[in-house]
Amino acid sequence: MTALWIANVEVTDPDTYANYAAIATEAIAEHGGVFLARGGRYVQLEGNDRSRNVVARFPSLEAAVECYNSDKYQAAVGHAKLSSVRDLVVVEEG
Repeated sequence: MTALWIANVEVTDPDTYANYAAIATEAIAEHGGVFLARGGRYVQLEGNDRSRNVVARFPSLEAAVECYNSDKYQAAVGHAKLSSVRDLVVVEEG
């Protein structure tokens, strides 16, 4: 069953975040992830408003978690922690 990786992000340092995005994009693709949304228009209906929303579909929940735990993605996370405030969840589709 496929899974969605959903990130809600407030970017605090665009230059450093760009480093995160470049590395994360590669890691996500290497684990079968495909982006469905990266930024773009949105309407915040409830909860915390974060200006960047990203959704990627993975072949499985396990593939998404494996991506997150991979050395490459963890290298990207170092940049993300310096340049953003974010929430990230993986949800199985179905």
